[in-house]
Amino acid sequence: MTKGEILRIARAIAKRLSFLALALMLLHTEAGNAQSLLEGGTIEEIRIEGSLRIDPRTIRSYMTVDPGDPFDAIALNETLKRLFETGFFADVALRREADSLVVVVEEHPTINRIAFEGNDRIDDETLQSEVELQPSRVFTRSKAQSDSDRIRDLYRRQGRFAATVEPNIIRLEQNRVDLVFEIDEGPKTTISAINFIGNKAFSDGSLRSEVLSDEYSFWNFLTTTDTYDPDRLQFDEQLLSDFYKDEGYADFKVLSTSAELTPERDSFIITFVLQEGERYRYGSIDVATTLRNLDVEAVQEAILTEEGEWYSAKEVSDTVSNLSDQVGTLGFAFVDITPRVERDLENKLINLVYEINEGPKVFVERIDISGNTRTLDRVIRREFQVVEGDAFNATKIRRSRDRIRNLGFFETVEVDSQPGTTPDRTVIDVEVTEQSTGEFSFGAGFSTSLGPIGQVGVRERNLLGKGQDLQINLLIAGSRSQIDLSFTEPYFLDRNLAAGFDLFRVTTQQDESSFDEERTGGGVRAGYNLSNDLRQLWDYTLTVRKITDVDSTASTAIKAEEGETVKSSLEHSLRYSTISNRLSPTDGVNVTFATELAGLGGTEYFVKNRVDANYYIPAAEDVVIRLGAQAGNITSLHDDTSVSDRFFVGGATFRGFAIGGVGPRDTNTDDSLGAENFAVGTIEATFPLGLPESIGIKGRLFTDFGTAFDTPSITGANIADESSLRASVGFGFSWSSPLGPLAIDFGFPVVKEDFDDTSILYFSLGTQF
Repeated sequence: MTKGEILRIARAIAKRLSFLALALMLLHTEAGNAQSLLEGGTIEEIRIEGSLRIDPRTIRSYMTVDPGDPFDAIALNETLKRLFETGFFADVALRREADSLVVVVEEHPTINRIAFEGNDRIDDETLQSEVELQPSRVFTRSKAQSDSDRIRDLYRRQGRFAATVEPNIIRLEQNRVDLVFEIDEGPKTTISAINFIGNKAFSDGSLRSEVLSDEYSFWNFLTTTDTYDPDRLQFDEQLLSDFYKDEGYADFKVLSTSAELTPERDSFIITFVLQEGERYRYGSIDVATTLRNLDVEAVQEAILTEEGEWYSAKEVSDTVSNLSDQVGTLGFAFVDITPRVERDLENKLINLVYEINEGPKVFVERIDISGNTRTLDRVIRREFQVVEGDAFNATKIRRSRDRIRNLGFFETVEVDSQPGTTPDRTVIDVEVTEQSTGEFSFGAGFSTSLGPIGQVGVRERNLLGKGQDLQINLLIAGSRSQIDLSFTEPYFLDRNLAAGFDLFRVTTQQDESSFDEERTGGGVRAGYNLSNDLRQLWDYTLTVRKITDVDSTASTAIKAEEGETVKSSLEHSLRYSTISNRLSPTDGVNVTFATELAGLGGTEYFVKNRVDANYYIPAAEDVVIRLGAQAGNITSLHDDTSVSDRFFVGGATFRGFAIGGVGPRDTNTDDSLGAENFAVGTIEATFPLGLPESIGIKGRLFTDFGTAFDTPSITGANIADESSLRASVGFGFSWSSPLGPLAIDFGFPVVKEDFDDTSILYFSLGTQF
């Protein structure tokens, strides 16, 4: 039994004792000429004693007897009960003096101040906002206990289930008190184990990687996912359901979820009881419709599900969305698309029929938005795929909700439809809860290419509530320093066009080519989606570049670069991406093709093309194969290309070789001169190492192969330039560490030229928090 329950029982007993005392008082005969309350008579006068803050007239208003009424035990008992129920008084007593009824009250004290002791993890301001009692208000034990429960719940939400809170009072003069909440925060209540019962298709480790909760590990000190949170467990159940149903287990259920507190009360053991069911493949897939003039063949391309493939609930949902869009483009505004599922238990198949029927003719009357105290209405409205007057479309409404959520401006987004002024009208209610959109980032790390790295950044993703993005970043490294300012308007001129500008200054020590480089400039850019997976970008940049501190022993080709140049260039790029996860992709394709034209003024004239492509293939459980390719070409439109504009191949782009280690080189000075052409391919397998999933360490095996060549204007016996194939093999590790992603690769050249610059180790560590 909790302390709060004990206090509630005690208060109930106290009230009953007060009523009993009244009954005894009614039976008692006072000395002298006092008369018993039960002897009858009429109340001639009512006197109130003990009231300090509360007006006696207010007290009288709660009484059920008045002057002129008889002394009646039942009526007096009801008066006593009502005065207690007001909550104004700590104690109330009735007595009779001759024909006068005396009401003696003891008021609850008022709160002088509220203090918190023992709170290190949560500050006073946060705790003060959680309690209902405030200075100058009436103090009651029940309210103090309720506030204690709220504070304890706040600690539990932070994973501290052993926290205790005791409300104590310090009595002051004039019936005032200081209220002190004495807090013992206790240790963080972590998750010591996450177990699964009933899973046969997937290992415990695989399922742990699908849920948000983590088992406690000492290296997870920067996260809170290893602390127990009941709300997170509900989300974990949904994640498990989504995972199984996307893997073909259409009948999957989470039968139960339990959280057992260890005897030491410092951690929980979480257990999910699962019922996997059978795994299904798609059987027959058909489209049926009752719409006139709709050719089902015209919408077949919108179907993502394929006969013979494993069933996926997400694919079915995406197909319904695609069909809704496709049918809408054919002129059918009011449709209802329902996937009819028929299970073939014997053959473990799911036969699908996408039924396209006429939906109710309902139009959007109005879109109401609430909860956005800072963000402008138009920032939310422009994410809607329907406007007032459009036909109501549940799929587009759902997509609109997702687009608003993806802005990252709101903690919650709720979109509901309500009846309009007429049966064929509906009102869409949008309720949002705003969250902080300002960010301060601090980065620290080390890279074999840049040396020690420090980075500080400030960002506001919703500037002035207009959805604009403003960033300022400063990077200082062993061989590089950079400061840049960028601004982005996501809907330039109220169109679906992201536009912005950049200002930057970069200083680099080019150790591989014996000179320092300073670049100062700015640019404007614009980008827009051509489809869900394809984005087009335009970028104009003006850069003033200075080559300084050229070593006296540097190559003559490098010395010729010394001085100042101006580059005015326009770059166009297309980006196509279907990868599942940007940070840790497991399937899909990511391709970028970019063309840069320099010569719109300035001193540099060239055309530079580059393509980067990666194809991710899930080969086995937790094993991903990456097929990568990079290629580039720069062609001068005047005399020659500058060393800084050429390609320096090696390091992260060609493991086993130093940056600029592959390509043309002055053999007398060992300076890399950069290549006008390069191509590099990669085959890489990433796999688990058998360690706990929560550690986040994976291994990889790789081979890189390619070439870099051509500096046509630089000739001589000391210039080495071969287009021959180079290749390396190696292994590496990646770790999602508390300090950020860490990558270590060991590359060993197996095919190379004598003049190439090799480097076995490539290492990088960095973070932002």
